[in-house]
Amino acid sequence: MPAIPIKPGIYWIGVNDRTTDLFEGVWPIGQTGVSYNSYLILDEKKALVDLAKAAQGGEFLEQIYDLTDPATLDYVILNHMEPDHTGVLNVLRQIAPQATLLCTAKALPMLAAYYGLRENIRAVADGEELPLGEKRLRFVAAPFVHWPETMVTYELTQRVLFSCDAFGGYGALRGALFDDQCTDLDFYLQEALRYYANIVASFSGPTLRAIEKLAGVPLDVVAPSHGLVWRRDPQRIVQLYKRWAQYATQPAEPGVTLVYGSMYGHTERMMNAVAEGISAAGVPLQILDAARTHVSFILPALWTQRGVMLGAPTYESGLFPPVAHVLDMAGRKRIQHKQVALFGSFGWSGGAERECKQKVEELKWSWWDSLIFNGHPTAEDLHRGIEFGRRFAEAVAQS
Repeated sequence: MPAIPIKPGIYWIGVNDRTTDLFEGVWPIGQTGVSYNSYLILDEKKALVDLAKAAQGGEFLEQIYDLTDPATLDYVILNHMEPDHTGVLNVLRQIAPQATLLCTAKALPMLAAYYGLRENIRAVADGEELPLGEKRLRFVAAPFVHWPETMVTYELTQRVLFSCDAFGGYGALRGALFDDQCTDLDFYLQEALRYYANIVASFSGPTLRAIEKLAGVPLDVVAPSHGLVWRRDPQRIVQLYKRWAQYATQPAEPGVTLVYGSMYGHTERMMNAVAEGISAAGVPLQILDAARTHVSFILPALWTQRGVMLGAPTYESGLFPPVAHVLDMAGRKRIQHKQVALFGSFGWSGGAERECKQKVEELKWSWWDSLIFNGHPTAEDLHRGIEFGRRFAEAVAQS
């Protein structure tokens, strides 16, 4: 995609990445891709806001050359030090050695550690403003959204917020940059939620503080580092992030995430019965096979729904490992305020329920009940499963 004007004198010069399999080496994006959004401001002084991953360096520099000679840049603004935002920095520094790097004080040691850079760098204060000519930038500290050195940059005259990782999402741009041009907005909203649950969820408190800090700032455009640029309804993505962040301390939506795994099909048969009961209660339900679905896609459902129904056989006297892994990741992402139940089969020994209860206690979730059966489920077991699912769904709806 060529450079795209956002406002007079402000341009998107980002790049798409459709070849990286794992974002941060963890989260699958092979099917969705991701964009690295950078922004060029041309005025009496020229400023570049955020960069791109090293692998996209050639295309990134071409984007700048389309508009100006990068050797004439005055400022490079580093909102965040993570290498998907700064990977081309050393190459750019060779082209534009005179450009001053602007970042927070906490980014200074990171610049030295990641890139060996210690000169022609200036730390900016929270709330500090920088005139570029007609345009004027304000730097706003946003620590732990989602690293400690993070800030956002606001252009006052055009009311554009360069929000870094805040308000971003997975998903390479499909020919459209802006929310009002996008023909598949639901895809980007889904990928924004997955991005939040994977990347930002552990830092929901700082995210809410940053949103509150920016509450009085008029926004015409929200321009994050990944995903769509929001100009028709910039508050939509802000309010979504606010709602998602609130789930860290408040109950989520009255729905059920059914996460299961099955070794030989017995637990899966019971899963279908339990799901029938949940659906009969009229409660929203998502069903996810922990052994075949990457946890990246399970976390958003856990984050946004208050009920968790687990289906897991006993495996070597413990909880089926793929389901156990989901609970471990839920702990890492600080998913809280959940009501949980368990069903599953055992063969020569039980143990899944014991380990599950231990993990639920560690998560500080609310244990509801369990339905454990030996071997394959009988017709009577399956009828019990339907009733088990219905009662759990009703309990979730009333909680």
